[in-house]
Amino acid sequence: MAAPSSTAAKTANIMLTIPEKKTVSLDLYRPLRNYIVYNYSEREAQNLEDDLQTLKQFRSDIERGPNESSLPARRDLLQNYYKSLCAVESRFPISPDQDHINSVTFTWYDAFKNKNKAAQQNIHLEKAAVLFNLGAVHSQMGLGFDRSSVEGRRQGSHSFIAAAGAFAFLRDNVAMKASMGSSTTVDVSVECAGMLERLMLAQAQECVFENSIAKGNTPGVCAKISRQVGLFYEEALAALNVAPLNQHFDKAWLAHVQLKAALFYAEACYRYSLELHDKEEIAEEIARLKSGVNVLSEARKTSPRGAPQQLLDAITKLEASSNLNLEKAIKENDRVYLMRVPPASSLPPLAAFSLVKPMQMNDILDASKEKMFASLVPDNSAKALSRYTEMVDDVIRTQAEKLQQGSELARVRLREMDLPDSILALEGNLSLPVALKEDVEAVQICGGPAGLDAEIQQLRDLKRVNQELLVQTEELLQKEATEDTQFRTQFGTRWTRPQSTTLTKNLQDRLNRFAANLKQAAESDARIDRSVRDHAALMSILDCRPIESALPTLARPILSLDATEDAIVGALKQSLRQLENLGAQRAGLEDMLKEMKRKDDILPKLMTSTGSHEDLFRKEIAKYDHICEEISQNIEAQEQLLLQIQAQNYEFASIFNLEDYKASRERIYKQIEAAILKYQEIKENINEGLKFYVTLQEAITNVKQQCSDFVMTRNMQCREMMEEVQRQISGLSFQDNKSSSGYTYPAVGQAHQPPRSNPQMQTETGNIPNSSRPHQAPTYQPPPQQPTMSGYSQTSNPYSSPQPPAPPPQRPTMSGYSQTSPPYSSSQPPYHFPGQGQPYSHPQPHPQHQQQPPPSHEYGQPAYPGWRGPYYNAPPQQPGAMPQPPYTAPSPPYPHPPPHQSGYYRQ
Repeated sequence: MAAPSSTAAKTANIMLTIPEKKTVSLDLYRPLRNYIVYNYSEREAQNLEDDLQTLKQFRSDIERGPNESSLPARRDLLQNYYKSLCAVESRFPISPDQDHINSVTFTWYDAFKNKNKAAQQNIHLEKAAVLFNLGAVHSQMGLGFDRSSVEGRRQGSHSFIAAAGAFAFLRDNVAMKASMGSSTTVDVSVECAGMLERLMLAQAQECVFENSIAKGNTPGVCAKISRQVGLFYEEALAALNVAPLNQHFDKAWLAHVQLKAALFYAEACYRYSLELHDKEEIAEEIARLKSGVNVLSEARKTSPRGAPQQLLDAITKLEASSNLNLEKAIKENDRVYLMRVPPASSLPPLAAFSLVKPMQMNDILDASKEKMFASLVPDNSAKALSRYTEMVDDVIRTQAEKLQQGSELARVRLREMDLPDSILALEGNLSLPVALKEDVEAVQICGGPAGLDAEIQQLRDLKRVNQELLVQTEELLQKEATEDTQFRTQFGTRWTRPQSTTLTKNLQDRLNRFAANLKQAAESDARIDRSVRDHAALMSILDCRPIESALPTLARPILSLDATEDAIVGALKQSLRQLENLGAQRAGLEDMLKEMKRKDDILPKLMTSTGSHEDLFRKEIAKYDHICEEISQNIEAQEQLLLQIQAQNYEFASIFNLEDYKASRERIYKQIEAAILKYQEIKENINEGLKFYVTLQEAITNVKQQCSDFVMTRNMQCREMMEEVQRQISGLSFQDNKSSSGYTYPAVGQAHQPPRSNPQMQTETGNIPNSSRPHQAPTYQPPPQQPTMSGYSQTSNPYSSPQPPAPPPQRPTMSGYSQTSPPYSSSQPPYHFPGQGQPYSHPQPHPQHQQQPPPSHEYGQPAYPGWRGPYYNAPPQQPGAMPQPPYTAPSPPYPHPPPHQSGYYRQ
């Protein structure tokens, strides 16, 4: 069954955006300036005039609403104003108290019910409203992107994540303080901020799901992403169905969230059913499809009215697709599989995969570097608050260290007793160590040992291509030498030009070295092939899927005298569950400490306190005593429980022969490790071989081009010599600048000045025998991301400029190493390219000129116009030439070792 492009993804334009809160005009300038004058001085007020004007402008821009500016500018304004409010909060006490700034009242209307408003002399209400509007602006930005494209959906998801971060920051830091007064609105409450955070995460994950469909991810992956979308919507729906939100939002909102939750649950069931169908798990496929269809039907019936028609159409379409696949699956099951369909209640929950989380706003909204009102020194109440904060931090730090030490102690003690791994092994839930499992997965992703045969075949194909290139080049020189011998025999002493064999000695020597290299390379290839065969049994364990199936199992004793095994195992499990509960309790206690600190704001008390600050501190710090007592009790209970588990585990190990199981498991671990090392070694050797053949092909192609240039030059000389000989025979010979006695014949590698142009010669250029024209060589094209030849010595390349002849690259055999080196020596790689005197070394810049020298044109003329090299700019194929090889040299799955660590010949 094929999956449609997407059903739920077609609802991309059906998303919710959050409206901004509105406020009334407010003058902050005059009250704050008067406070500075009264508590500090007129001079201080004059010095802070710019900061006061900036704050006044921020508040004025906020009052004008979002229509006056673009969304990004609005976002920046809200962020800057929030940081300014943090600076104001620590320096200007705004409250109804007579000694505070009591002439400032912040008024904000509810974003969802505009008739409701909150008016407080509390700066936290202003901060909460600004954070709410910041999240609203991010949601509007997310809805404004073109989500019909991959990039638009990515940007939209990023904006929704930022919106979720703003609402989470509001919930965790400001909402509680803004709701303390009698005049408040629901939209900035803790419950509403949490619901909006879930809603924004749902829409961000929905964008990710749409991109996963567009990228063609597997049904299983799409099902996990879709399920997480549904979970986010379900969490938002749960918040909307309880007070204080259940009577606050329009029914259209409730219908939208409810239908989206059902839609993406059914989408996850549908996608997962496609994967089950491929696995021929028809019974669960039928159950999942039925579950998804039932949820869609129930949501359609129970959701309030007001949902957009496009969303209803998407539900109808998904329901139709699910029913169609359900009918097909039922027919297949009735005719072929005859499997019992499990009830929906017995199915495990669908797996979910979250790819989004709220953006961390702490750095974005950090006001610690805010310079506004920096010259104002806080009063003694602010200094006292800092002292109290240090005392609270000290208590929390001490208790957090105790909790962490307790958790670490439990982890170490359990590891010493091999728990809970031994219990899991008894139940068949085996697992590898994380690092070893990752290595096995990496091998299996690369094809595993079974995929080595195809790569070895690539080595064979590359070797064939190099051999064919070498044969063609030798035939080119042989044909030219044969023609020269024929003319020399025909004309005798009149044929005065040098013999071909004296001019092509260097080229012939290079070709001979190439042939020797290919012979050695073939031997190395054979050793790789033999190594794969010899270690096939060792590496076969890596083909086990899952790899845990290769692990030994912890079996129950064959003979039991008192049949107490189940009781012992049950008691040990119960103790482990209790230990796990203690760990969860410690996590809860730590969160409770942090939550208490977050809500612990004694600034209003400090502002109004007339007694000793130390007495107030002792009274307030006592709030943490009961949590500290619970932490001590938890640590003590864990110590007693660990002693009990140690005794139970000793009895368990003696009955189930745990030591033998551990030894067997360790042997399997070592076998897997050895198989991985051998696979990596062979893989690296194959990759070195592939790179060797590619570089050798380039070198042979370069020599072939030189041979072609040489043959072309010799053909031109041949025509001139024949004209001269014919004139001598006819008695018409005369001396001129073209006489043979004045003509020099350069050897291979020397520059040659071609003769002056001759119309007859140009006319006869097309009459050169076919035997003297170069053959088009089959060229192996490397893959686009072929790794650099880091394993070769970096010396000069004789093919880039005229150099003395040098031996070709060597591919040494196993026996070619020094007799004193061990067989596994990594002193030089198998396909090594020695520096001095070998043609496969990488070119090295001249000490004085770091630029690559221009290509030389040997034998007096360039190869052809626009020629840049025979490997990456090879000429088109000619009729009869070898076709392109049907393979590529893949990039190695493991990083290529440095030159001194090559492992190609390791066995």
